[in-house]
Amino acid sequence: MLKINDLSVYYGLIKAVKQINFKVKDGQIVSLIGSNGAGKTSTLASIVSDVKKIGEVIYDGYDISKHPTHKVIKDGIALVPEGRRVFINLTVEENLRMGAYNNDDRYEELRDHMYTLFPRLVAKKDQLAGTMSGGEQQMLAIARALMSSPKLLMLDEPSLGLAPKIIGELFDTIVKLKNDGITILLVEQNAFAALDISDYAYVLENGEIVMHDIASNLIKSDEIRQKYLGG
Repeated sequence: MLKINDLSVYYGLIKAVKQINFKVKDGQIVSLIGSNGAGKTSTLASIVSDVKKIGEVIYDGYDISKHPTHKVIKDGIALVPEGRRVFINLTVEENLRMGAYNNDDRYEELRDHMYTLFPRLVAKKDQLAGTMSGGEQQMLAIARALMSSPKLLMLDEPSLGLAPKIIGELFDTIVKLKNDGITILLVEQNAFAALDISDYAYVLENGEIVMHDIASNLIKSDEIRQKYLGG
């Protein structure tokens, strides 16, 4: 579904991502793991936005590296950014409607499906997003992204700042989305949680992919355990 060829990302003279190659197969959960500053967020940003980059972003057989963000979303890719970035002065319902701007004719159907996926949001539907807990805002951010009916959902640090119980619920939902046919590209510092639900994973260090394998193999790797899983 997604193939990244020789991708480099620049911020001024700084090369944040250095000629990386990876792929995401249809129906998989693929994780990018690594420490802060490894280039994970920059990689996701390069897929959906017009950051300065060199290389190919091949999606469903087409190079979309020059597509503007709105076209990438229409192509079937959605990003849930780090920090959630919900519209804090809008209600839950209004946030969901913003996410459905390409699917306005299906708004009610999609909204009801989001309330089934995230039942906590039902009671909050008229509440301002900025007054909700971090976990509820993350659920809303994912629901808003799903309102565009993506085939590929990219999640940037979804567990950041959340309580362990909420993280468990969130990752259960990610698996459910995969089972419903949505392909997932997951960036996550919580390496154990990410590898536990992933089919395949890539390890980024200083903007380069230094290791990749089936996730169940990486989770057993001594090097990965010492660096990212607390030994």
